[in-house]
Amino acid sequence: MTNPTPNTQTAPEGYVMNAKGHYVPLSAVKEIDKLRDDVVQDIISRAKELRSQMIGVKDIMFGNFHEFVELSAHEYDTKIGGQKGNVSLLSFDGKYKVQIAIQDNLVFDERLQVAKSLIDECLRDWTKDSNDNIKAIIDNAFAVDKEGKINIRRVLSLRSLNITDDKWQKAMQAISDATQVISSKEYMRFYERDEYGKYQQISLDFANL
Repeated sequence: MTNPTPNTQTAPEGYVMNAKGHYVPLSAVKEIDKLRDDVVQDIISRAKELRSQMIGVKDIMFGNFHEFVELSAHEYDTKIGGQKGNVSLLSFDGKYKVQIAIQDNLVFDERLQVAKSLIDECLRDWTKDSNDNIKAIIDNAFAVDKEGKINIRRVLSLRSLNITDDKWQKAMQAISDATQVISSKEYMRFYERDEYGKYQQISLDFANL
């Protein structure tokens, strides 16, 4: 049984620290508790080692990918600027595909409240002519989750509704203007073509292994 602690303190010889931060004589710890601790410590140690390896491999793979994209661009005497996302590379036989995609982290600024006010005005103006289904879609779009956050995708989906009302269109423009990209993240995905010619993702998620 090992004795790692969150605050890096070392327990006196013959003692171990429990979850409350108290020193407990090792002799007073049940065998099943010792065994449980050993199992957890071993799994976490392997997980940390694997994570460290994956970080190194990730750096190599992204580096190789972007280096090749730059090399390919060099053949046309040009240089690709900015983020190089949403690019796919295929093996010569087409069996394998590596794809890099950029996912933006979006937030709304204060203009979302302007859009909501305009939409509320639309609903009041439409009254009898308004569709209950549209009202439900709007209410759902602006509903907040348990953390008090609005689902960005649902709000943005309102722009796809075929409504020509001028005030509504102004609200949709306010939503577009309110949408801000605060950060972006690169993702690399791997695919292998199956016997039916469809690309199946090669997952690195433990749950899918």
